[in-house]
Amino acid sequence: MAEKIVGIDLGGTMVKIGIVNSNGEIVKKDEIATKLELGFQKVVERICEKIKEMVELKDVKAVGIGSPGSIDHDKGIIEFSPNFPGWNNVPLKDEVEKYLNVPVFIENDANSAALGEKWFGEGKNKDHIVVLTLGTGIGGGVITHGKLLTGGNGIGAELGHMIVDPHGPVCGCGNYGCLEAMASATALIRYANEGRKRFPESMIFEFERQREVLGAREIFDAYRSNDKLAIRIFDTFVEAMSVGITSIIHIFNPQMVILGGGMSKSADLFIPKITEKVNMRVIPSFMGTFKIVGSKLGNDAGILGAAAIALENL
Repeated sequence: MAEKIVGIDLGGTMVKIGIVNSNGEIVKKDEIATKLELGFQKVVERICEKIKEMVELKDVKAVGIGSPGSIDHDKGIIEFSPNFPGWNNVPLKDEVEKYLNVPVFIENDANSAALGEKWFGEGKNKDHIVVLTLGTGIGGGVITHGKLLTGGNGIGAELGHMIVDPHGPVCGCGNYGCLEAMASATALIRYANEGRKRFPESMIFEFERQREVLGAREIFDAYRSNDKLAIRIFDTFVEAMSVGITSIIHIFNPQMVILGGGMSKSADLFIPKITEKVNMRVIPSFMGTFKIVGSKLGNDAGILGAAAIALENL
């Protein structure tokens, strides 16, 4: 089939655009700087111009857009997103359709990740999956009976804001001890900075000096060499993740929990430990009913997830 799907992974800094064929292969991809300072209208215009450069519009069946924030997917409106200051109730779907004259579908980026796994990733041929995207924050997406679960207002499955320790650190949402506040990359970096005084010799800070950046990767790499501070942080992370995933399993009974996002590059390190702890916590009847795996979609996860939004709606 000559018809192609355009997948747009909309970020606050960069917009990734991919042309996806019916076999789920990205035949072409590119990215542009978002340039939020130009305003909503201009950002949309630039994205559409780039698409026209990349593909003949007559070959395009639909466009899918994955965006962070609260999305009204029926109306195709971004209601609010911390990544896009000033974009309140912006009619993204209508504007892109106006420029391109093809059907456009929009979904929250974590839901988009879940659809990407269902169509192209580890969740293929599975009807019940939960996807957690581990990065700056923690997003969640749930597929149950083959359908995306969105809740009454379309904003359900905020799994990063499950409270895993009511006495835990304050989260960006204002609550205490959310999974995001305990196990996101932001949380891990905060733990490292808190340990700086007591563990100044930690390998974490050696990596930070060498690479001029402090992120989850530096902490996981230090853990690989048995660094004391890194072990403490890693154990806190695994504990929080296993508490959260145990609840997810009890609530949704998924066949698979898929961990994606930037931190999943170190999945080989933490999935066996998380699985071990979850197995100690789940009710016996759930034993053996689920698998915890890392996403294999890598850097293309955003584009494939966005394409999957369109495929799901067609």
